[in-house]
Amino acid sequence: MKFSTKEDIEAPVAFVFAELSDFDGFERGAMRRGATVKRLDRRTEPGTGMSWALEFRWRGRDRKMVTDMTTYDPPHTMAFLAESAGFEMVLGLSFLEMSRKRTRLAIELEVKPRTLASRIMLQSLKLGKAKLTRKFVARVKMAAEEIEARHLKQQG
Repeated sequence: MKFSTKEDIEAPVAFVFAELSDFDGFERGAMRRGATVKRLDRRTEPGTGMSWALEFRWRGRDRKMVTDMTTYDPPHTMAFLAESAGFEMVLGLSFLEMSRKRTRLAIELEVKPRTLASRIMLQSLKLGKAKLTRKFVARVKMAAEEIEARHLKQQG
């Protein structure tokens, strides 16, 4: 199942990329929401090869996931591969400089089943794909608005 959306953000591409590559901030946010996050790599700078082990509760069950950064090309693209017992997810982010103060963010998420049980679960989710797509688009839009607000605040 694939989800994709594009958002235009009133901020320079370097700022948007920096905001979305604040991995320490994302780790802290996940932990505040109850997830356990452990870095698996020893990198000191962001880049391809970064890896995290995540444990969290979703749909009433404890889940484990390993996420690896597969592409890191500032300020153009980032991509991640996340694997759990039942699913494989590929997340791609592309940053396009529309002007010096405007960036187009394109996000694609593909979820693939790895087991029969996950294939059945994904089929049931496809029945509500329109609703899931609306939620995905709304969340990306909200994140874009937060980035714009932080940029405006930073500008004074």
